[in-house]
Amino acid sequence: MEVSGPARVLYLDGEMPASVMQERIAAAASLTEPSTPDHLRIITPDVQPHGMPNLGSEEGRAAVEEWIVDGCDLLVIDNISTLCRLGKENESESWEPMQTWLLDLRRRGISVLLVHHAGKGGAQRGTSRREDILDTVISLRRPDDYDPTEGARFEVHLEKSRGIFGEEAAPFEARLEMRDGSALWTMRGIEDVKLARAHVLFAEGTSVRDVADELGISKSAAGRLKKKVEGGQ
Repeated sequence: MEVSGPARVLYLDGEMPASVMQERIAAAASLTEPSTPDHLRIITPDVQPHGMPNLGSEEGRAAVEEWIVDGCDLLVIDNISTLCRLGKENESESWEPMQTWLLDLRRRGISVLLVHHAGKGGAQRGTSRREDILDTVISLRRPDDYDPTEGARFEVHLEKSRGIFGEEAAPFEARLEMRDGSALWTMRGIEDVKLARAHVLFAEGTSVRDVADELGISKSAAGRLKKKVEGGQ
């Protein structure tokens, strides 16, 4: 997906140390031509004398509005648990004020990216009502063969999408690499990842059944992967 040009972004960070945020932005910006300073504004706890605003309250949302009126195309809320302190996460009624505000922002042409943590079962924590008005819901999942030494490597799955279909809706694997001090994202399709892993497993003499178990796929799907490996496709 391509973008037409730079956007004005207001990033609300609820937990990251300011020094780490600066390091990450510097690494990401080293590969691109920097935009004007007002294209990316960050509000982070370390530089706020009275803490971060609680978006679950009218006062907190009003505080953020003071920054939005200066010009904002995308508002990033990272994350719901730290910035939207609503009491019990599983109470859908407590989300109503936030939902009303988010709908108003959308009406005004401001996109919002909500970052949230998953629970132990893999689904989002708290009420699922948050997803009712969302156009897109993205789930980041850890690959079965993930090793902690790899850093940021995960699968990206669209669990809900409006207007995204076909190949653009296919899941993929993303990985963040550091090269000469610069941050670089690489991506590849999930099927390409499975084929590469299958190639290694079959080369080691692993049976079709065991490959299926290892990759979390059916035996017939593992058989098709074996045919591709043997055919050099």
